[in-house]
Amino acid sequence: MKFSRIFLNRLQNQPGAEDTVVVIDVLRSFTTAAVALAKGAAAIYPVENITQAITLAGQVANPVSVGAIGGGDPVPEFDFGNSPSQLLQADLAGKTVVMSTAAGVRGLQRFRQARQLYAASLVCARATAEAIRAAGAEKVCFVITGEWVDRDGDEDIACADYLESLLRDEPVDVAQFAQRVRNSDFGRRFTAGTWPNLPQADLELCMQADIYPFAMPVKRAGEHLIIS
Repeated sequence: MKFSRIFLNRLQNQPGAEDTVVVIDVLRSFTTAAVALAKGAAAIYPVENITQAITLAGQVANPVSVGAIGGGDPVPEFDFGNSPSQLLQADLAGKTVVMSTAAGVRGLQRFRQARQLYAASLVCARATAEAIRAAGAEKVCFVITGEWVDRDGDEDIACADYLESLLRDEPVDVAQFAQRVRNSDFGRRFTAGTWPNLPQADLELCMQADIYPFAMPVKRAGEHLIIS
């Protein structure tokens, strides 16, 4: 199995359409998505444009809108912000989640032509590695979405390192990856206490490796992508 990495916010070539692509967003999009599925959501539609997301939410059955803009502020028109700890208290059984976020969703849309596409975060990393292995992947590209001008993205790089170690059957110390999430530029914002829409409860949840026993494959359905 061969591995490569792409940083979403750098100018780089896309992997070939035959590749397996894993789009990583630990803080917080794909931790939020994992919580939604664990809470019984029927499917998640990742939509990059907020206006399009609002329109889609008006067209699907049992919709719930989830998302954030900028530095993590919730979208005013949405039911929930991009907060996994908040979703832990929500009744999502049978709901169709329409999600719009700044990084993770954009990454999925950019690489929508991949042969196998996954949304990933630390909470479902081992299950993701098992799904990739079971699918017989030969080339795996990890997409790091969290690196920005003011963020090192190490929360996502740590998740990629963990996934690659699992796929190489290397011994791993899970605690070190969780600590890197906390110590990342973005992780420290959750502990600073000065960002009201970045609660520490979200960080503590996002740091927990392998608490969900499922991967999050992403399929194409016409013009839409679906995480289920």
